[in-house]
Amino acid sequence: MTETTSQDSIRARLNGDTVRNVLLHAFLYGLAVLMAVPYLYTLSRSFQPTELLRDPRPYWIPPLAGEPITLEHYQYLLNNTLVVEWTINTFIIAAGATLLIVVIDSMVAFSLTRLDWPGQGLVMGVILASFMVPYYMNIVPLYQIVSDLGLINSYWGVILPAVASPLGVFLLYQFFKDIPVEYEEAARLDGFTTFQVYTRIILPLAKPILSALALFMFVYNWNAFLWPLLVLSNETAYTLPIGLVNLYQGNIDTPGLHMAVAILGSLPLFIIYLIFQGQIVRAVQMQGATG
Repeated sequence: MTETTSQDSIRARLNGDTVRNVLLHAFLYGLAVLMAVPYLYTLSRSFQPTELLRDPRPYWIPPLAGEPITLEHYQYLLNNTLVVEWTINTFIIAAGATLLIVVIDSMVAFSLTRLDWPGQGLVMGVILASFMVPYYMNIVPLYQIVSDLGLINSYWGVILPAVASPLGVFLLYQFFKDIPVEYEEAARLDGFTTFQVYTRIILPLAKPILSALALFMFVYNWNAFLWPLLVLSNETAYTLPIGLVNLYQGNIDTPGLHMAVAILGSLPLFIIYLIFQGQIVRAVQMQGATG
């Protein structure tokens, strides 16, 4: 009798957990589908001919009769605009800024945590204090400096200010500080120089956070809009976000092109997310942990 009661209790608990899990997953999947609706609608409309797009009835799925699917919007963008050049510009700027950020910030963090020189606390204090300064406060003096250096309308005018971000130094400083000093001491007993300790001990141990930082910075610089808009005035030098907004404002007036522009603007980062989604999620978590 007691055994039967116990089995009923376990069965009831399992049924309760099963129902709770089913409801939770149904809610989460429903929420995910709801968030994906605008993207699916944009994707569907970007392949529909102009006649369907101007129909008062919105077509989520094109009808089978007539010409349900067309590539005319994408062909127009690729043949009559500078989308390809803008994509290349964006990749050069985002990749260049990311590479310099990883190299320079790792060197700064290494010198602050592993070397002994006067003024380390002051330098770290300045880096932390820079988080308190609103970004828009720096725009006018930064633009004046870039202009004086003759970097307006050039890649370097966008890349160099992006390299000065303190976020990478702060993240790496926290990580480097927690690496046991015994590793460095053992390396020095084996005759390693300071540079060898940095390249052969610290950097390999910091590979996870370096990859996360690199991905986060690449996405951030890929999506950057305000600063490239101020520095880049030549249409051939535009980045992808600036060029696509410019198309929205004046050069196209059909909804299909608007939808195709949105898809082309999102596609590169979507592919990158599919490839590196684990590292990107970790980068977002690190960003949230540091505020």
